[in-house]
Amino acid sequence: MPGYFEEIEIGQVVSLGVMVLDAPAIASFAKAFSPGWDPDAGAPDALLYAAWSRLDQQASADWPQSKRLGVDALRWMRNPPAGEMLRGRMTVMAKDPVGDSKGIVIAQHDLLDEAGRLVFSCLTRSLFACR
Repeated sequence: MPGYFEEIEIGQVVSLGVMVLDAPAIASFAKAFSPGWDPDAGAPDALLYAAWSRLDQQASADWPQSKRLGVDALRWMRNPPAGEMLRGRMTVMAKDPVGDSKGIVIAQHDLLDEAGRLVFSCLTRSLFACR
């Protein structure tokens, strides 16, 4: 888990956890939020974003991160089938101090399938507190 701004290192990789999307969850989500999506085609793009968001929120709940400033460069590479385990990770790409009490951390977030293939990725900018 990342610490305070000064403790975060460029290149640091942090696990965001794992999640399995089952067939009923995919079908229910598709019906409510991706009308016309065939659940046999795997998890819809919007569900992959929601899965990443949930993993990220759970992993970062206790971090000294005060605000998410942006989510950019979203990429969807594939739509995994029901039952496939997805693994989230965050890689710190850059950091920039903002005064004495905080700093901005730029990170790449990835969702990977069981074979380690990229499913979804995005870049984030977040505000972290200094000690």
